[in-house]
Amino acid sequence: MAKKESRASARIRRHKRVRRNIFGTPVRPRASVYRSLNEIYIQVIDDLNAHTLVSASTLDSELRSELEDLTKTEQARLVGQAVAKRALEKGIEKVVFDSGGFKYIGRVQALAEGAREGGLEF
Repeated sequence: MAKKESRASARIRRHKRVRRNIFGTPVRPRASVYRSLNEIYIQVIDDLNAHTLVSASTLDSELRSELEDLTKTEQARLVGQAVAKRALEKGIEKVVFDSGGFKYIGRVQALAEGAREGGLEF
């Protein structure tokens, strides 16, 4: 009898499968998302040099005051806009989106749409 795969291991399996094909370069870095139960994080990574160029999360001290009394989806949208602003300041306009094995719905989708609104292209 087959054992049921846990949600976490299924996400890791999806992430590994996607990462085989997605790679961030200095010209077009990878925007990697991690979503926990309460927070959401995004990093723009140059995989060639193994270097994080910019990042944003719901834990940022700059964003913390704006995020109070918002739903988690609205918070994700603001985090996406913040990372887009920071990336544009560093001269990064195009990225490859890596959802981290999370399905492209809800907070992950809101984060991506916020980043697009902020000016990132992917």
